[in-house]
Amino acid sequence: MSITNTPTSNDACLSIVHSLMCHRQGGESESFAKRAIESLVKKLKEKKDELDSLITAITTNGAHPSKCVTIQRTLDGRLQVAGRKGFPHVVYARLWRWPDLHKNELKHVKYCQYAFDLKCDSVCVNPYHYERVVSPGIDLSTLTLSNSGPLIVKDEFEYENQQSHASSESHLQTIQHPPSRPVPQDTFSSPPLLPPSEGSTSASSSAFSTISAGPSRPVTNEIAFQPPISNHPAPEYWCSIAYFEMDVQVGETFKVPSTCPIVTVDGYVDPSGGDRFCLGQLSNVHRTENIERARLHIGKGVQLECKGEGDVWVRCLSDHAVFVQSYYLDREAGRAPGDAVHKIYPSAYIKVFDLRQCHRQMQQQAATAQAAAAAQAAAVAGNIPGPGSVGGIAPAISLSAAAGIGVDDLRRLCILRMSFVKGWGPDYPRQSIKETPCWIEIHLHRALQLLDEVLHTMPIADPQPLD
Repeated sequence: MSITNTPTSNDACLSIVHSLMCHRQGGESESFAKRAIESLVKKLKEKKDELDSLITAITTNGAHPSKCVTIQRTLDGRLQVAGRKGFPHVVYARLWRWPDLHKNELKHVKYCQYAFDLKCDSVCVNPYHYERVVSPGIDLSTLTLSNSGPLIVKDEFEYENQQSHASSESHLQTIQHPPSRPVPQDTFSSPPLLPPSEGSTSASSSAFSTISAGPSRPVTNEIAFQPPISNHPAPEYWCSIAYFEMDVQVGETFKVPSTCPIVTVDGYVDPSGGDRFCLGQLSNVHRTENIERARLHIGKGVQLECKGEGDVWVRCLSDHAVFVQSYYLDREAGRAPGDAVHKIYPSAYIKVFDLRQCHRQMQQQAATAQAAAAAQAAAVAGNIPGPGSVGGIAPAISLSAAAGIGVDDLRRLCILRMSFVKGWGPDYPRQSIKETPCWIEIHLHRALQLLDEVLHTMPIADPQPLD
């Protein structure tokens, strides 16, 4: 180590980790912090200039300019340390700058070339390449840093206006999205398949961590400058909605024309269709008393709004919460896809689907599945290169999960599920949405169109003869 006691990239990992540990902010346990720092230093050992930039940034508290400090972006964008997953730039910003940081409070500085939001193959984790941005609608004096464990929602028919004290790394499965500051009603007049107005971005677009409704991202109108993902004409219907009671579909699937960017799904009885899907008119000879009772509480239901090329927002108009399965919200909350149920309270207005994110994810998963299948075939044939290669079935086992990704797995990326009144998951007696009394499944047609294009561009391996 140098005479000044500040290490350089030429020093041993242990010395560098010890020095960087001295600058942590104390929001995480010492053992977690050490594991996270050790992991980062080892990844940077072959990139000495970036490791030196990290050391300079941390030991000077950002007083001196520093370069990007990058690690490889994972498939789901998250970093796993000590059995916990989180977005890498957030993990290290918490360690060295803001221990109470919520992930949606970060905005990268202009000169950062590999910021997380830029979606590059590498991600910059230099804490001094990010700024903390808090929504004007959030009163900082009310924030709490205590962690009292998962918030269990006991009564689904009551709106409990309370704060969630669970950190983003806890085992909370039902993530709550209470209403935020009012959204102007004129946002409902946007034409179909056009960019959203700036005023439509709501602080309720993500709610997790130490407060019930998390801060919003800085409002931008970047979608207006983005070209369409595909030149394929927009579908005639932007979504189709199927209604279920328990595990049985009731009535016909309701298709929403692209000329109706806003559709209401409610519990009333108007059969005329158009921009309203009224569930009250649907009959089911197998309907139980519990289902009938739950249907009475659907009321005004929800509004689904298609924005831009295919993003989807939900407004809860009912007097009771709705529960949503959304891979977009999972990712925003730092969860694995399908790992959480999102409780959306009355009056909340929230984004539940991002078309570009979905398109990137389907491309990545399709490519991963194809590469894994090829590698698995090579492993079985004994053609895997490298020292100690033995061939046979054993090396292929680790690849089987990725190779097993099929069309149905990719199709799930294009589907939203929503339960009225009753929730499911670890916080409720129902473990699956198919055990809830009344729910809908929404198929997003533009996303399915893009998936079809992705599948068509994938080369098909020679079929194996059947025995």
